[in-house]
Amino acid sequence: GLPSADLPRLRDLTHDQVFTQELLPSASQLALSDTATAELRSYFTDLVHQRRARPGDDPVSRWIATWDAMEPDRDKADEGVYFLALFVLLAALETTANMLSTTVLLLVEHPEWWEKLAADPGLVPGFVEEALRYDAPTHVISRVAAADCLLDGVEIRKDEMVHLMVGAAHRDPARHSDPDRFDPLRTPGHLAFSGGIHYCLGAPLARMEAHVLLRQLVGRLPRLALAHPPSWAPRVAFRRLLNLDVTLA
Repeated sequence: GLPSADLPRLRDLTHDQVFTQELLPSASQLALSDTATAELRSYFTDLVHQRRARPGDDPVSRWIATWDAMEPDRDKADEGVYFLALFVLLAALETTANMLSTTVLLLVEHPEWWEKLAADPGLVPGFVEEALRYDAPTHVISRVAAADCLLDGVEIRKDEMVHLMVGAAHRDPARHSDPDRFDPLRTPGHLAFSGGIHYCLGAPLARMEAHVLLRQLVGRLPRLALAHPPSWAPRVAFRRLLNLDVTLA
């Protein structure tokens, strides 16, 4: 229920905010993240106050009602809703936008699949899963160790930062045969949505969006071709295209 006029600015702020999750962020990137975080906090704090004063049929209003039932302190409840709203924006907008762009790029780079998907839309899910393995929107997941442990012969101490290289795992030849080949017919398997208690709650929605996008593209357009090679943002954790310029082939 956010105003559509706000979405471009929120998108830009999201791009800047996630610099804090980069593998080795620079000082300038962290400064951008700090500035974006402050503006996002102000935006969503105001939004929570507005929806509390004038509740509607929207997620934020429903979250407020749910939080109020659990937390008698209104200030703490509002803070909880703020964090949830911010998290949903960051988790959904950055990763899903990157996934959709990369999936379209892979389709354009493999034109033989355009006709295959158009002729058999049942192949779309396999194409999306392979895109998630081949070039996931998140290549690094960082965690803080809760206790001393030994992981595959590597000692990890409590409170140490551990960087999980998801992109490398997706190209592990011990798990995927010929891992550098894009093959939508291979048996699906990836960590693009994490796993266990950290499994992405938005995974079904992200998949549905990608399925709809591909079906509409191959069903409504004769074919797309790259106008010129795209550029990538200087990132490791969150893969993001800076442009994807195409023409009708």
